[in-house]
Amino acid sequence: MLSRLARVQPKCQQLAHFSTSKSAAAAPTVKLWIDGQAVESKTTDFVELTNPATNEVIAMVPNATQAEMQAAVDSAKNAFNTWKNTSPLTRQQCMFKLQALIKRDMKKLAESITIEQGKTLPDAEGDVSRGLQVVEHACSVPSLMMGETLPNVSRDMDTHSYRIPLGVTAGICPFNFPAMIPLWMFPVALATGNTMVIKPSEQDPGAAQLLVELAKEAGVPDGCVNIIHGQHSAVNFICDNPDIKAISFVGGDAAGKHIYERGAKNGKRVQSNMGAKNHGVIMADANKEQTLNQLTAAAFGAAGQRCMALTTAVLVGEARAWLPELVEKAKNLKVNAGWKPDTDIGPLISKQSKARVLRLIESAKKEGAQVPLDGSNITVPGFENGNFVGPTILAGVKPNMTCYREEIFGPVLVVMEAENLNEAIEIINNNPYGNGTAIFTSNGATARKFTNEVDVGQIGINVPIPVPLPMFSFTGSRGSFLGDLNFYGKAGIQFYTQWKTVTQYWNESLTELKPQMSFPQLK
Repeated sequence: MLSRLARVQPKCQQLAHFSTSKSAAAAPTVKLWIDGQAVESKTTDFVELTNPATNEVIAMVPNATQAEMQAAVDSAKNAFNTWKNTSPLTRQQCMFKLQALIKRDMKKLAESITIEQGKTLPDAEGDVSRGLQVVEHACSVPSLMMGETLPNVSRDMDTHSYRIPLGVTAGICPFNFPAMIPLWMFPVALATGNTMVIKPSEQDPGAAQLLVELAKEAGVPDGCVNIIHGQHSAVNFICDNPDIKAISFVGGDAAGKHIYERGAKNGKRVQSNMGAKNHGVIMADANKEQTLNQLTAAAFGAAGQRCMALTTAVLVGEARAWLPELVEKAKNLKVNAGWKPDTDIGPLISKQSKARVLRLIESAKKEGAQVPLDGSNITVPGFENGNFVGPTILAGVKPNMTCYREEIFGPVLVVMEAENLNEAIEIINNNPYGNGTAIFTSNGATARKFTNEVDVGQIGINVPIPVPLPMFSFTGSRGSFLGDLNFYGKAGIQFYTQWKTVTQYWNESLTELKPQMSFPQLK
């Protein structure tokens, strides 16, 4: 497969989700997916899809027309009329088949991710695997959808509540997890009886295209999951379309706030996962070797392009002396194209992302931070035009520095210092984000104090990236999340369903002597 990647990476002509027609630049166009089939967009407005390791154009992504986006919604609306009445067992069988197909095509999906997004092949398989776990959990939908009942709430009267689907839903996905995030969304929506229109990132739509094709192969009826492509106009279309009842979003702050506010104004449910600044608190009693290895992987894996990356290390007390050893571990990481063997760090997604990361590194230098490891000027032989930034460590960082206030989203670790645990907790709680945090310690009392006092939605104890498995929910909080119901788990089921409650009265005679004009009092 590696040799195949080396052959196809400049053009990606062999990937099934591209059409064979060519744009003016001789690159294939990415298709829409509407009503169970690939559809060539009629737009004249395209976005270049590039390989981050080379910046070669590998395809053209359409900004779908209003008519095409409406066709996708109409298709989903028509499909919902039938899909909502299928039994949970039927939907469960589709999920069973889908998870088997994803396993079958794991390497194909990973290859698509590596070519379009840049992450290493093992990391790309991890992207798919973590999404697959949500599909596997969705196989429990008959139990997850069970309602509530209470007989004899009053004489001869029973009440029961059950969950019903909302209708057409929408998913707006980010570039950093092109398989996992769509799999957070459409399997749960489908399993609960909804249909969905997905807008993958225009920077790496291939994995989502492959996944919806697998859904069709798994027996999901045509129209139940459709794909549109686009940028701002597509987002606003989703926020404004009256037939779309709920929106799931993962991405940056500006887009997340816009989607939440505009969608909510139009009466939609919205769950919006946004930015993060995740701190790892390093106590001196932690296992040094294990802690430094975990911190290195969590900070620099996926080139730092994870919303749960451990981007900020807080060295407490004597642990401040560990910085040189951390720098040495980061120095040994190999930067290269994602399909190359033994690569640790691949490229950033775009030239713009690289420029932003370099700007923030430069700002740290100007504002007085130390830079014991600087990857700003790295060159990768054979990939000189790629969006590469080497592992970078910024030390002595203060809360007012730009590199701390802004989300870097690159292979850059910010290092801060604290005299004690209370000071470390204060640093975290003063930060506006609440996506995730971790503490490394061998002391249970320290861990318990940290868990109870830190105001963050997801906490790891000697676990650097505490993303919950899908029987739980992804519970980022504060500035990292807008909405009432989080992704997947029980919260995800609740997000995609609404309650319907029936109160019934059966009496042998069903007669009343006279009208009861006062408000009914059930006894």
